[in-house]
Amino acid sequence: MAMRTEARVGVVVEGGGQRTSSSSNSNSNNSNSGVGVVDGGRAFSSSQKQPAVGLQQQQQQSQIGTVSQLLAGGIAGAVSKTCTAPLARLTILFQVQGMHSDVATMSKASIWREASRIAGEEGFRAFWRGNLVTIAHRLPYSSVSFYAYERYKHVLQSVPGLEGNRENVTADVCVRLLSGGLAGITAASATYPLDLVRTRLAAQTNVIYYRGIGHTLRTICRDEGIFGLYKGLGATLLGVGPSIAISFSVYETLRSSWQLKRPEDSTVLVSLACGSLSGIASSTASATHPIYNKGLKSIGPNLKAIRAGCGSKPATFPLDLVRRRMQLEGAGGRARVYNTGLFGTFGHIVRSEGMRGLYRGILPEYYKVVPSVGIVFMTYETMKMLLSNNSAND
Repeated sequence: MAMRTEARVGVVVEGGGQRTSSSSNSNSNNSNSGVGVVDGGRAFSSSQKQPAVGLQQQQQQSQIGTVSQLLAGGIAGAVSKTCTAPLARLTILFQVQGMHSDVATMSKASIWREASRIAGEEGFRAFWRGNLVTIAHRLPYSSVSFYAYERYKHVLQSVPGLEGNRENVTADVCVRLLSGGLAGITAASATYPLDLVRTRLAAQTNVIYYRGIGHTLRTICRDEGIFGLYKGLGATLLGVGPSIAISFSVYETLRSSWQLKRPEDSTVLVSLACGSLSGIASSTASATHPIYNKGLKSIGPNLKAIRAGCGSKPATFPLDLVRRRMQLEGAGGRARVYNTGLFGTFGHIVRSEGMRGLYRGILPEYYKVVPSVGIVFMTYETMKMLLSNNSAND
């Protein structure tokens, strides 16, 4: 009976010392029935096998060396920032309006009007002003961010109660949120001076005070001291922690679910779609605090466009605006405007510009965030596949 069973299923009997091959009739029956894998006497159909193969390929792609992983993350960040640089510069210019100007004399913000002014007065290349330092910042930032996320996730998954499995979905989400938040804080802290330099260069219009990365770093250290390179770090960490945590957790959750149900879909397109959705999630929140309602209502007719495009109210944008303002404190030898720290800066903006002042530049930011996050995840997964294939060939 044992020999007939072994011949029927066509397996290698472990520990028995004998290899039993299936007959031609059993091969025919197996191909018709779709039986492909036997494990401990259980047979699985070929349709059940496909998701396992997709997950195995995914694991192989993720198992690349440290240098390759850092390289993939850095290139992904650089490509994403370069593609969305014009919108990023518009956001910065809107965010710093009112900092050294009389709010009453300021013209109503218009993306088209400001873009036309940049093209006419500064030239088309000015849309990418400061992009070199952006790339210099994003290469290490994205490298550290992706690498730290994988390392933090590996450590947290070894903690009792946080092991990932199908029955413990909540633990998986918690691990992704914590890993993403810690990765964002780690990357932002390690590369913050370059982010500040990028803001100073991008905020320049007709009067050029800073010339290049090296000159900007030297000038800030000379005029403001070494701690001048870390202005606005507190606001940055408060904003980047939850933003990156949501982005990574939503992306991985959507991508895992998608690939489990549709393993034959293109990895690149899946990464682009899931990354775009995670970008929306990371820049919005369902909070109903009065400050967000009042701030958005002050924007006026653009409110419907924002809600239609992103579905809910912005959560971290005011922190990003305060960060930019604090980064520009004392820039170009100008007098300081905010002298009371993070919360004092919030209060000063609300008193002098109203709640609307906290949301200057929110429209170009929303237009930028979805393609930006989608591109970075798509490029990251593509680079991992390319580097994984190169490592396999070597």
